[in-house]
Amino acid sequence: MRTPILVASVLPADFSELGQQVKQLEKAGVDRIQWDVMDGRFVPNLTFGPDVIAASRRHVSLGFEAHLMVDDPDLMLPRWVEAGCEIVIVHAESTRHLPHTLSAIRDLGARAGVALNPATPMQAVTNVLHLSDPLLIMTVAPGFGGQKYLAAMEPKIAAARAEIDRRGLEVELEVDGGINAATIGAAARAGATVFCAGSALFNGPGTMADRVAALREAAAAGMKHN
Repeated sequence: MRTPILVASVLPADFSELGQQVKQLEKAGVDRIQWDVMDGRFVPNLTFGPDVIAASRRHVSLGFEAHLMVDDPDLMLPRWVEAGCEIVIVHAESTRHLPHTLSAIRDLGARAGVALNPATPMQAVTNVLHLSDPLLIMTVAPGFGGQKYLAAMEPKIAAARAEIDRRGLEVELEVDGGINAATIGAAARAGATVFCAGSALFNGPGTMADRVAALREAAAAGMKHN
């Protein structure tokens, strides 16, 4: 049975204390950290540049993934890898030639991922699954943290799981958006194995380690049911 992977989005973090915040996430037991990179064009928000990520890299040994919610991601691909991101995820909706972009990320020595907005069907990426390390299904509209989980995305998650398994691909199926202790189990039952959480890690009862443990337990129970 697969083991759930818990990815921490730092979008809800205190940006003035990012070094300490990523250290706290590592101590709490997350598996890797996601940087939600937004350009104010592809989504209506602005967040991190590569220099901010690079400044945080020295504080932890956790893996970093860059989730590029940007137009024309090809322009800066080397910068995210140089900043310390082992995984670079681009949106299928943001690039003119997705296979070329994913291959370019791999050529830089990073793992390449592709993300799908809620309105984009699974069929948009079936021809590039063999080039993808993670496939990220957005379970909210991208751009802002703290949104409500869209349960309507579960059939898409299930379709992605079926296609990955049918083809025998080693693709991580990741979900991002509204993931908390009440929703993570449903995403896991649908077939997800990697879970990106933000607000549920930084806010809630108990310590951050307690919240990590609760998420991991709920995800494992859902995966077991699946």
